[in-house]
Amino acid sequence: MSQIKSAPVEHGFGVTDEVVARLEATPDPRLREIMQAAVRHLHAFATEVRLTDEEWFAGIMFLTATGQMCDDVRQEFILLSDTLGLSTLVDAMNHSHVEDLATDSTILGPFYVPESPWREFGESMVEFDCGGEPSILRGRVLDQQGAPIAGAVLDAWQNAANRFYAVQQPDVQPPTNLRGRYRTDADGRYEIRAVRPTDYPIPSDGPVGKLIKETGRHEWRAAHMHLKVSADGYEPLTTHVFDSGSAFLDSDTVFGVKRSLVGDFAMDSEGLRVCEFDFVLARQETSDA
Repeated sequence: MSQIKSAPVEHGFGVTDEVVARLEATPDPRLREIMQAAVRHLHAFATEVRLTDEEWFAGIMFLTATGQMCDDVRQEFILLSDTLGLSTLVDAMNHSHVEDLATDSTILGPFYVPESPWREFGESMVEFDCGGEPSILRGRVLDQQGAPIAGAVLDAWQNAANRFYAVQQPDVQPPTNLRGRYRTDADGRYEIRAVRPTDYPIPSDGPVGKLIKETGRHEWRAAHMHLKVSADGYEPLTTHVFDSGSAFLDSDTVFGVKRSLVGDFAMDSEGLRVCEFDFVLARQETSDA
């Protein structure tokens, strides 16, 4: 049986063109574009740093360990993407078309869990007492003209005062602690009772944490609450509300802070920390049939 052989590659250099040429047969044009660009940039990286055999293998082992660290409640590859700024870059590229009046988006993070319990207006998400300072996040969900959006859904989640999310401590915290889905009322208002956000370190027991240490960076995230805000006819929003009292607003380890998302958790007359924050959703673009 005869075999078709490609031209030999001189000393390994020139292999980039050979790989890109073979990928030209990829039927899906978008996959072809992505794979060819990935090969060109990956090969250019290896050439620029003159990657050694040992460094190449260390990279393989790092990616292997990253995959082995992933499970149903922990996504180490998302954590890697976050700490390299890739998640923030992708978010910026894909949501820069939203008009300035809409609330800024930011990264999802590695600890989002779908199907949080539905909670009533003003109901607490706290199911585990770890000494957190009681707080309220409240405000309105509006369209870009300032009109309230009734029935909008706010899917909220945050870490406890002990600096862990519920999914990180299945034997300590109830699985739905500090998680909940809320709906806005007829005036577009929402109210979420929780604990004041605290700064916390990203998980440091895996390959990403080791890489952070070896590159001389700290592992701390600025204090925040996560929210996914959605309503029929509007672009879904994934965002945070950051606490203005955080020590890491200017050095958040995953590059997620946007100044427009910083709110004040101020003490009210009843001794509660309250943050007033409105979310503005952009209408979904419609195409003429």
